[in-house]
Amino acid sequence: MPTNRAATRTDMGDAGPAIRDWALADAAACAAIYAPYVARTTISFELEPPGADEIARRFDALRAAGYPVLVAASGAGVAGYAYAGSFRARPAYRHTVEHSVYVDPGVQRGGIGRALLEALVATCAARGFRRMVGVISDPGQSHSLAFHLRHGFREVGTLHGIGHKFGRDLDVVMVERPLD
Repeated sequence: MPTNRAATRTDMGDAGPAIRDWALADAAACAAIYAPYVARTTISFELEPPGADEIARRFDALRAAGYPVLVAASGAGVAGYAYAGSFRARPAYRHTVEHSVYVDPGVQRGGIGRALLEALVATCAARGFRRMVGVISDPGQSHSLAFHLRHGFREVGTLHGIGHKFGRDLDVVMVERPLD
């Protein structure tokens, strides 16, 4: 298993938020950021938004397993978060992580997602992970695929109709990038 080094703090000053390790006090803000993605979009395949206690449980489990959970902190509080976790449970996958990035809908397109993803990539590489995978749901309806392609990911395949939400069958696109 890759080593468990602390995340590198990235203070972007006037260019954006400070990126730091997630703390338990961030759970409610992260749950509030995630809730509209679950309730109103096909970006997440969850059907009910998890509360702060469930977010805390999930993020604590990721950190206990050696995976990073980062937040973008600004003067107004938490503006977004990103995390990486196991891609698959089998031991041969141990150097590959799957990631997620969520930004408060009210502050999108301000560089927060970019800052979070860059910090997450750097943190995962520093911890010895070698490849990062992303699963982008409903790719025709989001900017996520273009965002990932701009940040060094390449599209590696589509799973057709694998999800079902809001009465629709939904595709997912798989993306990957090396971390070295």
